[in-house]
Amino acid sequence: MSVKVIKTDAEYRAALKGIDSLMTAAADTPEGEMLDLMVTLVEAYERQNYPLDLPDAVAAIRFEMEQKGLTVKDLEPMIGRTNRVYEVLNYKRSLTTRMIWRLHKELGIPAESLIKPAEQVRP
Repeated sequence: MSVKVIKTDAEYRAALKGIDSLMTAAADTPEGEMLDLMVTLVEAYERQNYPLDLPDAVAAIRFEMEQKGLTVKDLEPMIGRTNRVYEVLNYKRSLTTRMIWRLHKELGIPAESLIKPAEQVRP
């Protein structure tokens, strides 16, 4: 199997098939090294051609709430009183720097998702 930089969708699909055939390769073997290399090339191609947009702050918070079984009450130490939490979750209030820092630190939400321009806050 030849390895080269992926430049087209056809090469991308071929690389995915190659990865599929190497999925059972053991680490520290020539096949395992080839798998690592192919995955790296595919990831680079996907980053360039299929970028993922991070969710907005509210979507990220709601996702973490669902994943961790959190309630509005659980967000109070990070955002403020219950009414403030609801304002944020309903796009009525923007996050402050302090809220962003606390949500990032306590819930591990990427700061990039929590920091959005004010015009993206829904009315």
